Amino acid sequence: MIDEIHRLETEGVERIGAASTLDDLVAVALITQVIEELEDIFVGMGFIVAEGPEVEDDWHNFTSLNFPRHHPARDLQDTFFVGLGGEREVVMRTHTSPVQMRLMETEEPPIYAVVPGRTYRNEATDATHLAVFHQIEALVIDRGITFGHLAGTIDRFIKVFMGPGYATRLRPAYFPFTEPSAEFDVQRPDGTWLELGGCGMVHPNVLRNGGIDPEEWSGFAFGFGLDRLATTRQGIPDLRELTSPDIRFLQQI
Repeated sequence: MIDEIHRLETEGVERIGAASTLDDLVAVALITQVIEELEDIFVGMGFIVAEGPEVEDDWHNFTSLNFPRHHPARDLQDTFFVGLGGEREVVMRTHTSPVQMRLMETEEPPIYAVVPGRTYRNEATDATHLAVFHQIEALVIDRGITFGHLAGTIDRFIKVFMGPGYATRLRPAYFPFTEPSAEFDVQRPDGTWLELGGCGMVHPNVLRNGGIDPEEWSGFAFGFGLDRLATTRQGIPDLRELTSPDIRFLQQI
């Protein structure tokens, strides 16, 4: 048995070695490249990298984040529910925001964290939407945090990641887990704008649900789709290309 295990391990190493001759496994997948680059940027800004489960309970995915019972995200048309527990108690997470609550439940503030990961929504796939996609989310909780800190953090990471030719803007919006809330857009060098994600100050109810006193602590959060960010920087017009097994496409990135 020991010899068989050793043989399988050796063959596995040899297969990996052979595959790596094909342009180093056709380079690292584009989304993985983007995740690693963004993690480096945020770690350089003093953030930690956090992860959480992709199969979530209702409390972490919806209720603790201040989603009301009638919110459309709780509907079968928008969310993949898993046949565990009671009806609609377990879901494939619809965003990376549940990790916010898990951090607040387990960590004492101040908290500076960035959360990359895969997310799921029950929607039609087209050039700008995928049912399985990737997000990255940032959470800051400290004393004296303001909306200005949020805007400055977004602008800084966009300029580092996309380049000095890109600008950002914030537009008023509504999200149940932040107040005030905003959408943030990125201006391309050609002057056009791309909606990238949502942001805002962490809602006092969310802080309380995480066991944090909103009278003492404040914070901000923002999140956006990695797939859209990656395709924008690479000039790829269709998100569906990211799931392509075509070696010719993969070799270009």
